[in-house]
Amino acid sequence: MIRSRMRNISLSVFMPCYNEEANVERTTLAALDALRAFCDDFELIIVNDGSTDQTGTIAERLAAEHPEVRVVHNPVNRGYGGALRAGFAATRKEWVFYTDGDGQFDCREIFKLLPALNHFDLVSAYRLDRKDSWVRRFNGRAWTWLCNLILGLRLRDVDCAFKLLPRRLLEQIELRSEGALIDAELLGKAAGLGYRIGQVGVHHYPRLAGSPTGGRLRVITKAFWELVKLRREIRAATPPPGPGVGKSKVVC
Repeated sequence: MIRSRMRNISLSVFMPCYNEEANVERTTLAALDALRAFCDDFELIIVNDGSTDQTGTIAERLAAEHPEVRVVHNPVNRGYGGALRAGFAATRKEWVFYTDGDGQFDCREIFKLLPALNHFDLVSAYRLDRKDSWVRRFNGRAWTWLCNLILGLRLRDVDCAFKLLPRRLLEQIELRSEGALIDAELLGKAAGLGYRIGQVGVHHYPRLAGSPTGGRLRVITKAFWELVKLRREIRAATPPPGPGVGKSKVVC
């Protein structure tokens, strides 16, 4: 039943990459294998976010070899939010899915998200047994708690890079963040419009190559102040939701 639904879905998949020359080919080919097995109408977009290594060159070669693959280049590094915004702008299909290009997720688990669409409008996954340092795990929990408190959400893992959403949502909201706030901005504005957010656990794997860039103190501090501004923006733009509107729920 799930696989049959996947066959009929029109899906844009994109992966933001910054200096991922050691990962981009492996993750792209793995995503292609998963999508070709179960999806008839999809595109796979690599967002090269101003990489200074060979990420862009490898991505262009992959696009030349595989017709489903396209590449979007940010001329300079715009940060995670800028990379996601470039990916969202490039999508053409009815549904949009994104995950990171570092290989810490298994694209085949997108099928775990589909049953939630029977009850929810978009799905934001959470990491099962997160394979990061204790510092990044602590920061992630603290950030999710803060986002829930300030934005009135009930999420387990705001920044998990494994989300499936309808493209119509992107036409209803304006995303402004260039940095780490982007996931909270997306989910906060979706909830403000009454979108129901489902949550599903997915596996998380150790990074095999390259270095993460999102846990820097400067990035975290900037995201905090942007979060406070975001709350004001959402409250000014949307009326108070009715009972049950905009609430999130865990789906197992």
